[in-house]
Amino acid sequence: MFGGKCPFGHQPSDPFKAKREAAPVARYEFQGEQIPMILRHAEVRQAAKDWKTYSSDAPFRVPIPSEEEARSMRQLPIETDPPVHGEYRAIAEPYFQRPKLPEMVAKVEALIDELLRAALARETTEIVHGFALPIQARALTYLLDTDEREADTWIAWGVHVFRVRGGLKKGVELEDYLTRKFDAVSQAPGRCFFSALTQARFQGRPLTREEMMGFANLTFAGGRDTVIHTIACALGHLAANPEALAYLREDPKRITLASEEFFRFFMPLTHIGRVCPVATSVHGEQVPSGGRVSLGWASANRDESVFPEADVFKIDRKPNPHLSFGFGEHLCLGAPHARLLLRTLLQKCVELVDGMEIVSAEERTEAEHSYERKLGYESLVLKFRPRA
Repeated sequence: MFGGKCPFGHQPSDPFKAKREAAPVARYEFQGEQIPMILRHAEVRQAAKDWKTYSSDAPFRVPIPSEEEARSMRQLPIETDPPVHGEYRAIAEPYFQRPKLPEMVAKVEALIDELLRAALARETTEIVHGFALPIQARALTYLLDTDEREADTWIAWGVHVFRVRGGLKKGVELEDYLTRKFDAVSQAPGRCFFSALTQARFQGRPLTREEMMGFANLTFAGGRDTVIHTIACALGHLAANPEALAYLREDPKRITLASEEFFRFFMPLTHIGRVCPVATSVHGEQVPSGGRVSLGWASANRDESVFPEADVFKIDRKPNPHLSFGFGEHLCLGAPHARLLLRTLLQKCVELVDGMEIVSAEERTEAEHSYERKLGYESLVLKFRPRA
């Protein structure tokens, strides 16, 4: 099936290709720290499963760059290892499985239908802040089973909970909000995610306030800019490739494969960190006790040995064992939610949209000491044309 042209000024770069082809691991510099990045699909999956060698029990150090300056608590359950990880995960899992409920599916369909019809009625629509961010925030209220009006507060925070151009900012606004939220639901519990955390038990005891904050912090940080990025890139691609939308319209059953290729090709998260509890040889690269290793999700998603013509967007790619939601014990809790949002968006575009035109676009780039990677858009303005 056609690959289509890239919606960016040029094809999203794969800065890891040469080193991946030469060896399964290469060192890259982050914040002055030399970190070996595992590059190949098979080796990344193997490391993601091997939590004893590559541990997530490292507060603030799982994200790269690390987040000591962005938050004051361990994110749960991601920054723990089994068996504790599984016990923590079981507390949050019922809410993160809500995208499988018919009532939540209906709410997401109505939300995207509403916002897409509003975009069709306007001359132009800014996608990142004016379309994708409201979808992400309002749909999160459905996931957490809380008042939809809460989304207005979350939208006001902008696209990134922690990040601004040039680095990290302390997530004080988020932490203050969560403190007020937990104070309120402790006095008057309801059915929302925050109330559930105040009533949850871990190893026979109530959660501490710090643990509650750790769950909520990850909930807001983990699926925010990633979801927004994916929505913007998907719409940018459809605007640049009108034949792709026509292809989906011919048979909407194709939407599932298409959405997985969007997740693979426009991977928003370059990598994630792990810590070696003991000195370890990582495919020949020596890591001291307490040293970090990077699992290169974006590199693994372009591994030609797994994805033929990996640098081409193939809307009907099958099989597609991408690692955009991680792998192993720490598989992303929010994967069902992200999949519901993107598939519903594509379905509504098939139903309502005749085509789209890119009016303006400001690309977003991740620039590190050792590489530069195109990540999507800081801003994307589209003109939508309604179906007759």
